[in-house]
Amino acid sequence: MPSRFLLPVLAITVCMVGAAEFMLAPMLAPLATAFHTSPMQASGLVSAYALSYAAAAPLMGWISDRAGRRGVLLAAMLLFAADSLALTLVPTLDAAMALRILGGLAAAATIPTVFALIADRIPPSRQAGAMGGVMLGMTAGIAAGPAVAGLLAEAWGWRAPFLVIAASCLAAFAAGWFVIPRDVSRAPVNPRPSADEKPAASAYRLLMAKGAWNGSAVAGYVFAGEVLRVRYALDVAAVGIAVSVFGMGLAIGNMLAGYASRRYAREQDLLVIATVVVAASMTLFLTVAIGLPAALGCLLTWGAALGIAAPASTALLAQRAGANKGKVLATSESVNNLSVLVLLPVAASASATYGGTPAAALLGGICLSGAILSATAVRQTV
Repeated sequence: MPSRFLLPVLAITVCMVGAAEFMLAPMLAPLATAFHTSPMQASGLVSAYALSYAAAAPLMGWISDRAGRRGVLLAAMLLFAADSLALTLVPTLDAAMALRILGGLAAAATIPTVFALIADRIPPSRQAGAMGGVMLGMTAGIAAGPAVAGLLAEAWGWRAPFLVIAASCLAAFAAGWFVIPRDVSRAPVNPRPSADEKPAASAYRLLMAKGAWNGSAVAGYVFAGEVLRVRYALDVAAVGIAVSVFGMGLAIGNMLAGYASRRYAREQDLLVIATVVVAASMTLFLTVAIGLPAALGCLLTWGAALGIAAPASTALLAQRAGANKGKVLATSESVNNLSVLVLLPVAASASATYGGTPAAALLGGICLSGAILSATAVRQTV
């Protein structure tokens, strides 16, 4: 199978990861019934997956640097398929949560390995565009996963979405067997300190900055629906439609990432501009009582800028990481997830104590701080 199919196969792979992570949202009630528990307790399936993902990602990235991308990625696809299939057979919630931990391990191995593989195979000038195209697959999974899962569960029962994920992962494995190259470079087992130390240090500063701006942007998005409901008196259906504008923007940003990278020539400039736009549009949306059309424009801009910033930062991290691409990109995934887990309760507490505007301003300030830190980090290495 020609190498031109590599990026589409990787996009399908991360699409399944995105769908599997978010598809439980409409399924908590039928899952609670199936496992004889409450929807609140069934939500532990989401937490088990997310925490396993965040905790295991650095180790999985390190393994991919040493063992090679192909083996890790193919094994992760098989594990994901087996996990999804086994979930349809277990009788208890505890067993299902244990399996979701395995699913988190598979996701932790998949996402950073996919982007490290792109960095291994694609020239630096095209990496942001390639990563944006693959991230579009994840965006599609995140956006469509809950809706498709809800329809499947309604028509054929709660097992149907998991069976579809399992079949899709097996199909991706079969395609990946032919598409993923065998000659992927590996990191040295005992790398010595060298001139790569400066880029590596820059990579870790960049991933901390990404944790700030990406974590605050995602945490702010969680509050977007409530802002729309309260400020504009929208009903539930209207809020759902309005919030989907953010997802549209995210997809547009992913598609424009390659063009934007070529336009600005350097990911450093693109990353700084995009993160500042994220901070400005998010803060304006959350703190200022603008008209609904302007608010939707802010949501669209916020999503599009984030859709450009994410692949640009991933490409830049891969370039700075040297031989440790897998480890650095995996650590970035962990930092992003942990940032969201920390910032959500902090923002919620601030909102309950001081009101929504101060809480929103806090998130905007953290996002802008991350943008400034990104600018500082990239300037130190140019």
